[in-house]
Amino acid sequence: MALSALAQRVECIGRQVNRVVEWICAGLVAAMVLVVWLGVGARYLSEGGLSWTEELARYLMIWAALLAVSCAAWWREHVGLDLVPGLLPAAVRRGLKLVIDLLCVGFFAFMCIYGIDMAIEGRSQFSTLFGLSMELPFAAVPVSSALAAFQFGVRTLTDFVELPRAEVAATPY
Repeated sequence: MALSALAQRVECIGRQVNRVVEWICAGLVAAMVLVVWLGVGARYLSEGGLSWTEELARYLMIWAALLAVSCAAWWREHVGLDLVPGLLPAAVRRGLKLVIDLLCVGFFAFMCIYGIDMAIEGRSQFSTLFGLSMELPFAAVPVSSALAAFQFGVRTLTDFVELPRAEVAATPY
């Protein structure tokens, strides 16, 4: 398989993964909003309110925010500075972009590996109100890091293999 064909297949998979993650993020944010509204409404309707809504909303927010990192990587909307690269010649700018992308892949792979250990250690910690293991909330780190490393890798491959621009989607779908 030619490198160009491989890059096209990987880009297609990356686009599909991003679409699924975007929908999951949207669902998590919608659930978080509903839980917060429920908590606020319960405070007005009863004296004590529902104490579990704050903790659940926190876990939903953590998952949504961390999963959104891979979406930002897919769209190349992550934090970056364009000032210095904009002043560099095109060849140097391309090399700098490659180095930064590879550092991002490495950083998120590192976070994934150490996040797995963190999630495993979370088995022995329990949430205050739910009494559930913290393994699921902590799992947001390795899962989101793996997705971000993958999406940075996809973008690195598709940016540095000369694909015709029509084949690399500028739009998500």
